[in-house]
Amino acid sequence: MRVRVPSLVALLLLAPAAPAQAPAPAPAPSPAPSPAPSAARGAQRSTTRELYTKREVRVPMRDGVALFTSIYEPRERTRNTPILLARTPYSVGPYGPNEYKDTLGPSELFTPLGWTVVYQDVRGCYMSEGQFVDVRPHQPHLPDVATTAQVDESTDTYDTIEWLLANVAGNNGKVGMWGISYPGFYAAAGMVDAHPALAAVSPQAPIGDWYFDDFFHHGALFLPHAFNFLSGFGRARPEPTTRRSGRFEHGTRDGYSFFLELGPLSNVNARHFKGEIAFWNELSAHPVYDEFWQARNLLPDLKRVAPAVMTVGGWYDAEDLYGALNVYRAVERQNPEVYNVLVMGPWAHGGWARGDGEKLGSARFDAQTSVYYREKLELPFFQRHLLGVEAPVQPEAVMFEGGTNRWRNFAHWPPREVVERVLWFQAGERLSFEAAPAAGAHEYVSDPAEPVPYTQAVAIGMTREYMTDDQRFAARRPDVLAFQSEVLTEDLTLAGPLEAELWVTTTGTDGDWIVKLIDVLPKDAVSPSDLAPGESWSECQRMVRSEVLRGRYRNSYSKPEAFVPGQPTQVRVPLQDVLYTFEKGHRVMIQVQSSWFPLVDRNPQTFVPNIFQAKESDFVKATQRVLHGGAQASGVRVRVLPR
Repeated sequence: MRVRVPSLVALLLLAPAAPAQAPAPAPAPSPAPSPAPSAARGAQRSTTRELYTKREVRVPMRDGVALFTSIYEPRERTRNTPILLARTPYSVGPYGPNEYKDTLGPSELFTPLGWTVVYQDVRGCYMSEGQFVDVRPHQPHLPDVATTAQVDESTDTYDTIEWLLANVAGNNGKVGMWGISYPGFYAAAGMVDAHPALAAVSPQAPIGDWYFDDFFHHGALFLPHAFNFLSGFGRARPEPTTRRSGRFEHGTRDGYSFFLELGPLSNVNARHFKGEIAFWNELSAHPVYDEFWQARNLLPDLKRVAPAVMTVGGWYDAEDLYGALNVYRAVERQNPEVYNVLVMGPWAHGGWARGDGEKLGSARFDAQTSVYYREKLELPFFQRHLLGVEAPVQPEAVMFEGGTNRWRNFAHWPPREVVERVLWFQAGERLSFEAAPAAGAHEYVSDPAEPVPYTQAVAIGMTREYMTDDQRFAARRPDVLAFQSEVLTEDLTLAGPLEAELWVTTTGTDGDWIVKLIDVLPKDAVSPSDLAPGESWSECQRMVRSEVLRGRYRNSYSKPEAFVPGQPTQVRVPLQDVLYTFEKGHRVMIQVQSSWFPLVDRNPQTFVPNIFQAKESDFVKATQRVLHGGAQASGVRVRVLPR
């Protein structure tokens, strides 16, 4: 990131209700917050209508398609102000010129500012014209308004901004964009070949590469996430509408039971979707990382980016952790001169935009982390780049460190001072930085008929807090290996990407490998008073990071390969990044298993060309062996941050 020094504008340009704020050089772990977000939102329900007028327009694109757009403009304007733009496939509602949103902009803090805030239904969604395309591939052209042959999300963003500048009075010539999740993809795509007026963009939990982000984690299908999302969102919209499809009725809240009784994935269409969900059909036809998915990888297209960028993600966001980290990396690598910063906090999907961020599941963070983000990072980012407000430049990476529960600033991410080491698997399911003295192995039987659950909770989908869940329920199963270190005599901080390097054998011809990094709390850990009944921090096995790799893709996501039964084979499982301190008195644990249900669909453990077409008879038990020591040693490669 090259630091850009913004032009200085008098602080009186700010509305009195929102004084300039900026992140301190060393953020405190417990910042003093503004009034509680819930109270602020309550007040704004009665003021949004009083502060703004609303109009609904259809903005023409270069190919003649018109996109439905809601524009909120301040009733009183004493100066020219920026425009904030959000493009979404999830509706700009409420619809109607007399129906207002409760708050405007990325958080409740933006409502009093008096900026123009614009929401747009993307092409083919809700009230917009045109055909919707999931994660529409980027076209290789500059957004020339004279060109009508090709359109993508970049050109639609460009054309929208061009129209807004000409048709919204009192704008200062600068536009900002933001979006969370799918809207985060539209924010990221909009900053490619951007309109010159687009000055600041914050992709938050953005889709970067849809194969790895949401549905296929290293080739393994996140089953309830794909099924539940596409059962509603995936239904065709034949004409513009203000209503979306209804929710799928599972008939139970027990997802483990529902998806186990479903049987092979071929039953999804046979029993439920009836071939009517177009993108499910695409998933089924493209289980490998082929041209279909490669076209939906935005990361290589994140070049020629000119706006300031602040990418935001949550350490416990199972949906789009990959997207946040990799959008930041792609912008940094391909646009070294651009102002490009990263924020990662202890949040589930979108948790930074709501609530106080003090806890997730049984984990506690000792601070109102979401409030801190909204006040000290998000608001100043847009003020700095859209109004030119003088403020300290944000560090390259503002990251929340788990374990110690503190915010940390880094000049680079990952930090350059980290030291690469390996946590080696040992005999007796021990874990150590020292290599095992002799070769050996641990084994277990993986049975698709009795897969390892991913959580103890009864849930029909992916629970928001599963990435912080206590893993004792899994460690006690015979089909889960649990390698554990000695009690730590000093703090151990891991920062940056992790990768498991496993040497395995299997009696099957395919198999999944799930690896989990876990913080084992001491026996005398004191539980907070608000834990759910039956939960305890004493010897809690708190998950820090986890990931799955479908074994057939161990060498290539595009060219699956069968295992040779009994033949030692190396399998590498990327686990994404962490910033976490295992404190003195704790232990480090690595769990290894071959099912994670129903979070991940069952691998039949028989190699078939397409698991979506596997038959019941293809699902077989397999004995999995994880080797350790000698020339075929297994472990997890980590980056240790010196204290």
